[in-house]
Amino acid sequence: MEKAILGKKIGMTQIFDEEGKAIPVTVIESKPCVVVQKKNLETDGYNAIQVGFGDVKEKRVSKPIKGHFKKAQLKPMKYLREFRLDNIDNYKVGQEINVDTFKPGDRVDVTGISKGKGFAGGVKRWHFNRGPMGHGSMYHRRPGSLGATDPARVFKGRKLPGRMGGERVTVQNLEVIKVYPDRNLMLVKGAVPGTKNSLLLIKDTVKK
Repeated sequence: MEKAILGKKIGMTQIFDEEGKAIPVTVIESKPCVVVQKKNLETDGYNAIQVGFGDVKEKRVSKPIKGHFKKAQLKPMKYLREFRLDNIDNYKVGQEINVDTFKPGDRVDVTGISKGKGFAGGVKRWHFNRGPMGHGSMYHRRPGSLGATDPARVFKGRKLPGRMGGERVTVQNLEVIKVYPDRNLMLVKGAVPGTKNSLLLIKDTVKK
């Protein structure tokens, strides 16, 4: 059975294994998610489940979204996200997905929106080498010459200063260290994208 759930990033900490070795972990809170809709090959062209997560006041939800939840006989939720799965037969509309779906030792892919860094130069954004720092040099962190003389233009895709971060990022093959069903928490080894309290999409890693 393919597993997927929505969660909220709480922050990072560390725990210790039986040998006393520190393991950096990200704490993810995942209150029960609910299957709002199932999509299939015949009607939609692909298999997927829509999952709702988080409490929200009804006055903050648009009428089309209210109608979408009403069709599934569910109260509106703050987030509505979709997971593409090969097999959706094990899921039913209205079914709750809890954090204990995952077990310690499972491998997961975690998707989130990375932290925004604002406007950044080439050295920070693309790890360009800087220029010489001494002997009166006025060239330190600037982009420098942009290349070709003959076309007299900058080619598309050229790495330059610009907006950095705030992008959808997926970190793959992270290990689930611990799961606390009574507290709706799971600990995943390593770092995941996003700021504290940001939304995360957690899906089991596809084994090749």
